[in-house]
Amino acid sequence: MAREIQILCVHGVAHGDADALLAPTWTDAITAGIRRWNPDLAVRTDFLRYDDLFDHAPLNALVYGEALAKLMASGIIHGIGDWFAGTRGLEDVPDRVRWTAGMIAQWASEDDLRERLRARLLAAMQAKEYDVVCAHSLGSLVSYDAFARNPEALADKVFVSVGSQIGNPFVRDCFAGRITGLARARMWYHLYNRTDHVFTSHVRVRAENFTEVSTDFDKPDDAANHDALAYFNHPNTQERVWQALSGTAVARSIARTFNKMKAVSRRPDRRALLVGINSYPQPAYRLEGCVNDVFLMSSLLQECGLEADEIRVVLDDRATTANILERMHWLLDDVPPGGERVLFYSGHGAQLPAYNLGGEVDHLDECLVPWDFDWNPVHAIRDKQFLEFYSQLAYDTRFVAIFDCCHSGGMTRDGGPRIRGLSPPDDIRHRAIEWNARLGMWQARQLPTLNRSLARSRVGDDYLGSNGATYRLCRGVPLRGLENRDYDRERKALRHKGPYLPVILEACGEDQLSYEYRDGAASFGAFTFSLAKELRQSRNEGRNVSFQALVKLTAARLQALNYQQTPALVGPPRIVRHAIPWAKAT
Repeated sequence: MAREIQILCVHGVAHGDADALLAPTWTDAITAGIRRWNPDLAVRTDFLRYDDLFDHAPLNALVYGEALAKLMASGIIHGIGDWFAGTRGLEDVPDRVRWTAGMIAQWASEDDLRERLRARLLAAMQAKEYDVVCAHSLGSLVSYDAFARNPEALADKVFVSVGSQIGNPFVRDCFAGRITGLARARMWYHLYNRTDHVFTSHVRVRAENFTEVSTDFDKPDDAANHDALAYFNHPNTQERVWQALSGTAVARSIARTFNKMKAVSRRPDRRALLVGINSYPQPAYRLEGCVNDVFLMSSLLQECGLEADEIRVVLDDRATTANILERMHWLLDDVPPGGERVLFYSGHGAQLPAYNLGGEVDHLDECLVPWDFDWNPVHAIRDKQFLEFYSQLAYDTRFVAIFDCCHSGGMTRDGGPRIRGLSPPDDIRHRAIEWNARLGMWQARQLPTLNRSLARSRVGDDYLGSNGATYRLCRGVPLRGLENRDYDRERKALRHKGPYLPVILEACGEDQLSYEYRDGAASFGAFTFSLAKELRQSRNEGRNVSFQALVKLTAARLQALNYQQTPALVGPPRIVRHAIPWAKAT
């Protein structure tokens, strides 16, 4: 008798249980994909039914609107925003997007619902011995949630997540800010289409039994690009997933070869990305010392042991938003355990008033100012973008971000020192102010606190800012807050420590300015120049300073030079109090 493979399928979008075509079309596509490589293999599929668990709270326009607002605010929006340009309401949004958004919001906000979904899936796994779980969209969330909390249920089985929202920041909050690998699984394949508009995302997991399979497609008859069958029939799925599941000797050989290639092609353990922008297109924005800062920092890092080919530099008109993000991928994608990474930025910073889906300004985004910055979020490097790059790093990664800029505003003043921060133009400034009729004057708007539990904690100012409504650059705090009981409960249940947190060195405090300094005829950032002086002096004297000590020494030097800026330091206490790992004494 031919060997069998048993597959449990978990559908995604709403009404999957009632769709008479879903089960046969899925079965035909999966069977054809596997039997292409092994015609003698019998493929058996079962389908998990779970729509009834959502019936207690029927979806309506209010639920849709709130769900879309939360998901779009999460930072993973792909092309969804395009559907709102020129539309008159939710009726113009594709049904699949609305239904998926509503059900994801229900799933994410109702602990009891998630518990019932987990129980149903685990009961199905206990009732029958499955080899593979293949889950699409919302079904992948249900499946990952169950397996992350009950790893034994997936022992020696394969998980295939298809068009999944697992990595979406809004969803990731339900997993206490971090997506971990499924250690007991034989393999986890994540099929990802970067043009899928239904809140899908990369999954940044580094594990021998995990691989993300690129399955880009663009269906003219499917504006969402979210169709499970298109994922199943993609050539990369055929070559990488169905062939591996066919169990043939060729498939096993290819899998072994692929794993060896991954091991051989591991990137260097040390990397640094240095960005400096003097020549902004607008004459009033231009600075003098940022390019010098980059060369100073490069020389310092090479003195500390980094090789020249481990350092990448992007300067002036090449430091566009797209180029900086592309080099961020080089810096922070596929970082091996124990890897060391340094990001340095010298240029302008800004605060960007941000609209929510309802058209109201509800927070401020601190951002770096690329060469092509135009006060549009599309051309800014914001906190949430940093979070996507580093939050899933291995805990033993050493990542340091150094920013010589400020975010409280300011421009060059005649006769005074040059300031590294932009004041917004009046139309942007108008978003964050309101008219006080009683006083007959304009005043700053009181924006809502982004996270009440975090705002009340001792770390609130460091992470959200003193006004409670600012996403501080590179902080990337989970939405539930560092001291929230639910967050801690979820983190312990999932057996991880929450998202990775980097060490952040900033030129000045939240309400201060970052200045330039002239060393003879050459301009530098006052902070960068002082930091380099102190680090070199410590190394020459045989002292291995900590980040904490280095920042104090730099602050004292700036004060001695009469600069009104105090460098800031944020990071895990156990890291910032110990010697800087890549700056050993000579």
